[in-house]
Amino acid sequence: MTEVEPGVSGGRPRIMWFRRDLRLGDLPALVRAAEGAGGVVGLFVADPMLLSQSARSRRLAAAVEALDRSMAGALLVRAGDPASVVGEVAAEVGATEVHISADCAPYGRRRDADVAAALDRGGRRLVATGSSYAISPGRVTKADGTPYRVFTPFYRAWRDHGWPPPPGSPVGPDRPIGSPPDVPEVGWIRLPGLGSAGLLRHVAHLDCPEPTTGPEGVGEAAALRRWADFCSGDLADYATLRDRADLAGTSRLSAHLRFGEIHPRTLLRDLSRFGDAPGAEAFRREIAFREFYADVLWHHPRSATSSLDRRFDDHMVYRNGPTADADFEAWCEGRTGFPFVDAGMRQLLYEGWMHNRVRMVVASFLVKDLHLPWWRGARWFMSRLRDGDLASNAAGWQWTAGCGTDAAPFHRIFNPVSQGKRFDPDGDYVRRYVPELRGLPGSAAHEPWLHPLLAPDYPPRIVDHAAERLAALDRHRQMRTAAEDS
Repeated sequence: MTEVEPGVSGGRPRIMWFRRDLRLGDLPALVRAAEGAGGVVGLFVADPMLLSQSARSRRLAAAVEALDRSMAGALLVRAGDPASVVGEVAAEVGATEVHISADCAPYGRRRDADVAAALDRGGRRLVATGSSYAISPGRVTKADGTPYRVFTPFYRAWRDHGWPPPPGSPVGPDRPIGSPPDVPEVGWIRLPGLGSAGLLRHVAHLDCPEPTTGPEGVGEAAALRRWADFCSGDLADYATLRDRADLAGTSRLSAHLRFGEIHPRTLLRDLSRFGDAPGAEAFRREIAFREFYADVLWHHPRSATSSLDRRFDDHMVYRNGPTADADFEAWCEGRTGFPFVDAGMRQLLYEGWMHNRVRMVVASFLVKDLHLPWWRGARWFMSRLRDGDLASNAAGWQWTAGCGTDAAPFHRIFNPVSQGKRFDPDGDYVRRYVPELRGLPGSAAHEPWLHPLLAPDYPPRIVDHAAERLAALDRHRQMRTAAEDS
């Protein structure tokens, strides 16, 4: 038997299938699902393909629990293949429509096609409204209809295209985004299911880093609070301080965006209050980078695991074998002997997150100092990052490796010592994550080999950066020659 909330009239219920949109405000798909009588079933499917052994699985479970609380326990959680589960729930409640926000990632697109086909066979339909982006991938194109391959012209076209304002929430006057009179209030239908607590138990065995939530908290309310605090504080200096690893100068919204606890449309609406102030403009560009990378993946799904510049897959010679594997393990565990690199990798292990500037430095070290393929590091990141986003992760790694769209030139090789001194000038970031170096004052923490008596337990450098920089450039020349001769 179903339990319908008081005040819900007759009519067929509709299903709101939550995925990467774990919120109730600024959600066009929910507004559309709430338009008819009959109530709404809020559904989350614990898809085995997504509940992998990663930090994201625990973070996802916590986000689902927060969504369930915001729905007063009315979220239905079922486990299994969505192609079967969604249709079963629709048949159970007599729903003819299942509403979603479009998923633009390769797996999500295939999954939704399978679900749509299964629903169609039962006389039902999958209705997609909106996506996780201010402008859905594929919509911003050149005049000839082809996609952009360089960010700056994409950004200009993206801004010119524009985006709609956040819709009103259909969940009552106490929601963070006000509910206009012509938007009905949702009547949630309660059904027996796994429940959010059951989902947490389902992923509790996974080998994931702790803490799983991070200092920003979890859920829509936490995301909105974090964003409001950022706008009233660190946004003003974001353009100048966002690269400082030792300071709390970033928004820490990446996990909230990854799970749709807040939508970029909400951020862009609020940024408009600040016009083109440097901080607001810098943050707007970061939102656009996220959308650009999603657009790249939309047009080039293989870029999740393969280089857009095929020369890097076909002709670049990478290291392999036991020594290469040992160096990769040292990189993963933060034992390279380069403090800025090791601090970043340990932050990833401890927190499931890493400062963006440090992500670029550790990626450069793996590809250009250790001469290992970018996709090996990208896979490690996706297994540990609680905010791991396939499009941003793959494109960011390819940018550093010089093999993607709008890529940095291969000869841009980050010096881990000078980068550390520039973006952690007093060594505070290094000392926070590398306790062996807490006896070194100031910037001396970036060069412990100059003070061996003060850092006896810190590992020696596994490579000579200057020598490996030259070796990387030589490998790149050999790759170009081999590609030309093929």
